[in-house]
Amino acid sequence: MAQFPVFIPAKSFPSILSHETLINHFQTNLPTHSSTITSPVRQNYTVSPPSSLLLMPSWSSSSSLPYMGVKLVTYFPHNSSQNLPGIHGSYTLFSSTTGQTLASMDGTVLTLYRTSSVSGLASKILARDDCQVLIMVGSGALAPHLIKSHLAAKPSLRRVIIWNRTPQKAQDLAETLSGDSQHSEISFESHDSLDEIIPLGDIISCATNSTVPLVKGEFLKPGTHLDLVGSFSHEMRECDDNAIQRGSVYVDNDTALEESGELVGAFERGVIIREDICGNLVELIKGDKEGRKNSTEITVFKSVGSGTVDLLAAQLVLETYLSRS
Repeated sequence: MAQFPVFIPAKSFPSILSHETLINHFQTNLPTHSSTITSPVRQNYTVSPPSSLLLMPSWSSSSSLPYMGVKLVTYFPHNSSQNLPGIHGSYTLFSSTTGQTLASMDGTVLTLYRTSSVSGLASKILARDDCQVLIMVGSGALAPHLIKSHLAAKPSLRRVIIWNRTPQKAQDLAETLSGDSQHSEISFESHDSLDEIIPLGDIISCATNSTVPLVKGEFLKPGTHLDLVGSFSHEMRECDDNAIQRGSVYVDNDTALEESGELVGAFERGVIIREDICGNLVELIKGDKEGRKNSTEITVFKSVGSGTVDLLAAQLVLETYLSRS
């Protein structure tokens, strides 16, 4: 019998979670529980520009998901100069029946798994089934998780090309992943020119802090799936207006329409209107909104995260951990 609260450190996550199991967990549970989970808009406090403190609470009103949770995240983008991650986080899970603290877990790794698995689920639904080439834009802490999540979602992928502003970082990540026996059939490589490799991508996944567009729509080939993860403020932007205009745009949830620099900017400039957004992740899972219509359509998925997926991810972590204790 577990003694609550339990503490689940970062090093325990790989033995508890896989991207594939979390993708499946979201696919099964998001349609059921999204309407019963309350997730207020993320509170974002600037500590000292550009650093910030974010609070993300959520709670379930369903007896089959008897949890409340809160994630605390710090965002310090200049940490890279000190060889530290830019994002740190902690997640606390409570019982929604008694209010008892059940678990405290590493919120940074939880976020990496849940963010990448949301992208993986979107790519499972929206990307072509014959995808072979994944382009990873950025090589920070989220990049290996996104790569593994897309590989889990699309088993047809055979080649991963990584780009980073600092070419050595892309090369280092490619070498690290090449040594992973789980993906011995995949070719991992890096490249210095993003414009040159964008036309090769069947899936292009972006996880950067960029404030200038990196992916140019003119280079996207027909049938590409573009996954945008990095931006969560109006100043941040990973692709240009052309990419948004050429693609059928989907979001993880409606908060993306308020927070994402790519979409807010496109609305302001009249590139697209809100009614042009094709649907959100729950609507796609349920089949309420149509996903990819043909093999030449360009699809765009923009995610900003939510307390709902945090709560569902933390649920799976705790319940899996307890089942093995």
